[in-house]
Amino acid sequence: QVQLVESGGGLVQAGGSLRLSCAASGRTFSNYAMAWFRQAPGKEREFVGGISWSGGDTRYADSVKGRFTISRDKSKNTVSLQMSSLKPEDTAVYYCAARGWFSGVSIVGDDYAYWGQGTQVTVSS
Repeated sequence: QVQLVESGGGLVQAGGSLRLSCAASGRTFSNYAMAWFRQAPGKEREFVGGISWSGGDTRYADSVKGRFTISRDKSKNTVSLQMSSLKPEDTAVYYCAARGWFSGVSIVGDDYAYWGQGTQVTVSS
């Protein structure tokens, strides 16, 4: 059974930092592209950042560029999202997603076959 499990969410003040992690189990994701999406209340799910299967290509939403960094550790089947200079508008449930095989990054959620359960990030002003 394929599972993606996010962790690291929480409450932080504006300007602060958080690091989200996504652990993959049940399948080797070293050849899968990974991404983070988020969904705020009353809003559509949106792409945040993604990393290709090789790790050589990363993409970010304009709203987080320069503040968020995505990385992966293939030896541990994990992907992380380092979030800095957080703003109240970053408040959302953050989801980890995976698409394979030897894939590049897609900003379209429907291109991802596997999803985690989400972790809440709340940024207070």
